[in-house]
Parts: sequence; C-alpha cells; structure tokens
Amino acid sequence: MKLYDLELSGNCFKVRLFAALANIDLDIIPVDFLGGEHKSEKMLALNPFGELPVFEHNDVVLRDAQAILVYLARFHELESWLPSNAAEMADVQQWLSTASNEVQHGPNASRLVDKFGYELHKPTTIANSERILALLEDHLQHNDWLALARPTIADCAVMPYVALAPEGGVSLADYPAINKWIARIKALPGFNGMPGIAK
Repeated sequence: MKLYDLELSGNCFKVRLFAALANIDLDIIPVDFLGGEHKSEKMLALNPFGELPVFEHNDVVLRDAQAILVYLARFHELESWLPSNAAEMADVQQWLSTASNEVQHGPNASRLVDKFGYELHKPTTIANSERILALLEDHLQHNDWLALARPTIADCAVMPYVALAPEGGVSLADYPAINKWIARIKALPGFNGMPGIAK
C-alpha cells in the first residue's frame, strides 16, 4: 500500500494518522509539492486532479483522503473504525462529508490563505470556520467522539484541519470541548503527529 504524501498536508495526515492508530503499514512516498512533482506526468496519471494524497494498492488508485480512510477500514475489516451496519456507517459517513465540506471551506481554507498564500476570500473562510467550530463544540460538549461513542475514521477525517486552525488565524481558545477532543485523539495508542499537531 503506497501513500503519495506531503508532510504539511492535513489531508495526507488524515491517512497517516488512521494508519498509525490502526497499525496499518503504508509505504510513504514524499512528493515534492513545491517543486511541482504533483503535476508531473507520473502523478497526473494517478490523479488527474493534481492533488495529494494519492493512494495506490494493487489495481486500486484513490485520490481523496476520506475515500482512502474508507478503503483502509473496510479492506482490513476494522468494524470499530467503520462499521458495516448501515445506520452506524452512515453516522460515520456524515462526518466524512463534514470534513470535505464545512471543515474544508472553513479552517482548511483559512490556513491555505495564511500559510500557503492562496487567493481566497479570508472573511468568508473565517465565517465558515466560526460556524463549523461552534457546531463541533456543541456536539463535543455532549459526546467524547464524533460518532458511535468511540474513535472512528470520522475523528481522523475531521480533526487535522480543526487542530491546525490557528495556522489560519482561527483561535481555538473559546472551544474547550474541541480542545479536549483533540487531546483525546492525541492520547490514543499509536498517535503520530505532524508539523502543527504535536503529540
């Protein structure tokens, strides 16, 4: 199993995080993003979107972090991380969609502006961040985990860009439940951080 990876990418970290927590061996292949390697002929053949991460396992090639999490959990039959029961799977899936939508357009977008110089409308990214962080805070005031009262791939999908929010000028100081949730994830056996998310 190969993961074409960028260390500073929260999306790549989602996959590395889950693999570490679930004891899944991955062949991590660093990609020179600043050098444009993600746009090389080889990488575009794997992912025409020209983005990272890219996952390769035999004949399976996946280009989306959430999809990779699903594949790894189901391939290894890790029911605790992604159940096959329809209602429970859907509970996890709705949080994967949150990672791809509200978190992507909030804390992640703010970080893209401040850390990487993307030309996005910063006030909109801040407003989006405040909305999703308020919703997460409310949920986590009553739940230790996002879904199913235990760690799942939902937590792996949502946590990285939330934890990295300060790198986009979005403070987490007013979100005690979110901070406790991040700490719970960091305390899980096998947790391995990334720049900006230390253990």
